[in-house]
Amino acid sequence: MRTLKAIVPVLALVAVAAGCSASEAGDEQRLNGLRENYCLQLGMWQKARNAEGSVTPESPAYGEAALVAEDAVHAMRPLRDEAVSGGGTLGETTVLAINNGDGNAEARAVQYCADVGFETLTR
Repeated sequence: MRTLKAIVPVLALVAVAAGCSASEAGDEQRLNGLRENYCLQLGMWQKARNAEGSVTPESPAYGEAALVAEDAVHAMRPLRDEAVSGGGTLGETTVLAINNGDGNAEARAVQYCADVGFETLTR
């Protein structure tokens, strides 16, 4: 009877630990999805921006680049406080790259994508 009383708390502890592990795995999976989406949107912005170089402000491609830039900024928001190599946050880096045309900031954003495993989604 004493053994049963000792086993029940141990089983409860194991069940709680397993629940935390599943929750953490879900959080990591969600974070990974956010990172993948950000890198995909960043790459799409780079592609639209590069195509924009050969068009005029009156062309539809010019407006499309602005919309794709908005998508990239929107995708960055849940990750804005993540650190990037070279200093700063992903939010600061993305804004500098997209709004200010800062090539160094763009390189840091691309490096962030490489660091989180999605380098193939950027240009």
